[in-house]
Amino acid sequence: MSTPILDALRTLAFRAQDLAVPFDLAHMWRSMGPFARFIAFVLAAMSVYSLAVMAERLVTFARAGRASREFAGRLRELLPAGKLDEAAALARTLRTGHLPKVLGLALEEYQSGVRAARGSGGAGTFDVIAAVNRAVDRSSVRALADLRRGLGGLATVGSTAPFVGLLGTVAGIISSFQAMAATGSGGLGTVSAGIAEALLTTGFGLLVAIPAVMMFNYLTGRVDDIQVDITDAAAELLDFLVKAGGASLPPGSIR
Repeated sequence: MSTPILDALRTLAFRAQDLAVPFDLAHMWRSMGPFARFIAFVLAAMSVYSLAVMAERLVTFARAGRASREFAGRLRELLPAGKLDEAAALARTLRTGHLPKVLGLALEEYQSGVRAARGSGGAGTFDVIAAVNRAVDRSSVRALADLRRGLGGLATVGSTAPFVGLLGTVAGIISSFQAMAATGSGGLGTVSAGIAEALLTTGFGLLVAIPAVMMFNYLTGRVDDIQVDITDAAAELLDFLVKAGGASLPPGSIR
């Protein structure tokens, strides 16, 4: 091959290298338009919020589980010994757990019902247990609502982040084609660079959404497991109180 042809090929290669568009994140961020950058900031805020909710919920669930395990272990010793006052006091000191919240209120309701029965003689065992059952229902709903706090926002982030990123992508592609139409220049390199910059927001949206959806499903499963634990523990406590009602209530108050 002659020297002029080689020189021409080298010149074309160097020009191609000069015209090559870098695809690193820093260059694409500088090339993004104002709207795409706004979308990126929105996604960043959503990511920070979802990470904060994840961390706070994980800490809350860990504390609740630790306090509930401690309360359940102590309750197995206090109930057979008839130490209901100590059990209720223990529940007040372990308020971060879901079991102390539910069973503690049930014990307090049972004690107040027994005192009312002893004072008036008009309340029967069935009435006291029914009041305890209602207290369990109220406290269970409240405890589960506390555990679900923040999960709605996490689900919102997981479901909307891809669409927010897609909005930035659509806006970026429209801007790229408008710039090509206005200047009359284009080509595969220009189109590829514009589309790559636009797709960056979609990738960011997916990066925000995937952990949020995974953590939402995990925490929802934890809440369901806790609900089963609360139901089982409350049923066992009610069974114990029904069996102990004859010894706790005064003669003639059982009907």
